[in-house]
Amino acid sequence: MSVIVVEVMPKAELLDPQGKAIAGALRRAGRGEFQVRQGKRFELAVDGEVTPELLESVRSIAADVLSNGVIEDVVGVRVAAGVTA
Repeated sequence: MSVIVVEVMPKAELLDPQGKAIAGALRRAGRGEFQVRQGKRFELAVDGEVTPELLESVRSIAADVLSNGVIEDVVGVRVAAGVTA
């Protein structure tokens, strides 16, 4: 079984309130050197080989179902290395 990882992030030009909250917590913990943006990671397990056609299908699913195109970008679709579900 293979695992395909899809990563989604807020669009760069939009405010990221969750990332801001995390950055604030880090500052309070004495680790203020970080800027934070919080996104989402999806893992899709599939039987068999991951073909280029399957990855293209996952990209379409990521754009249509896993992300909100108004406020988010799909930033990665890849086969997880060494991961079995």
